[in-house]
Amino acid sequence: MPVQAQRSEERYTYADYCAWDDGGRWELIDGAPYAMSPAPSWDHQSVLGELYVQLHTFLRGKPCKAILSPVDVRLNYDTGDDTVVQPDIVVVCDHSKIDKRGVLGAPDFVIEILSPSTALLDKTIKFNKYLKAGVREYWIVDPDSKSVSAYVMEDGKYIASAYASTDSVPVHVLDGCIIAFSEVFEELTD
Repeated sequence: MPVQAQRSEERYTYADYCAWDDGGRWELIDGAPYAMSPAPSWDHQSVLGELYVQLHTFLRGKPCKAILSPVDVRLNYDTGDDTVVQPDIVVVCDHSKIDKRGVLGAPDFVIEILSPSTALLDKTIKFNKYLKAGVREYWIVDPDSKSVSAYVMEDGKYIASAYASTDSVPVHVLDGCIIAFSEVFEELTD
């Protein structure tokens, strides 16, 4: 389960977040800090690597760019600037949303790979944050069940689709991009 920091009941902003010097990795959601797990599992990183390779290869020479975590995504930088997340993979097509520190506003596409310590956060709080911020497509990839829950925004809400380990999954916001999950899950441990 994600660990909410015991710093205080105070609410924090991105400026506060940048000043933290404790060596840990944090996310900030509605001003509340959440400690991130020290190191993801082998399976998490294997899935992350293969997803990134497929996306990066497809996007080569195209205007959209994919990037791996850790990268700060400031979902509400223009209002409260109190929500900073570090999705496993983001794709951004509007280069004005990219600065030296990360992403300003909603990426076009976000992938979160479940870990036991982050699953609840990814499926609930971050799901709602991504929806509210306007992330056009959000995938939750589960290495344990070798499944994918894909959410595509339509009329301000997410339409869900479920996929299994042998499926090839279209990325709706990247016309022509299809991720082969048989390759994504190929190197997992037993």
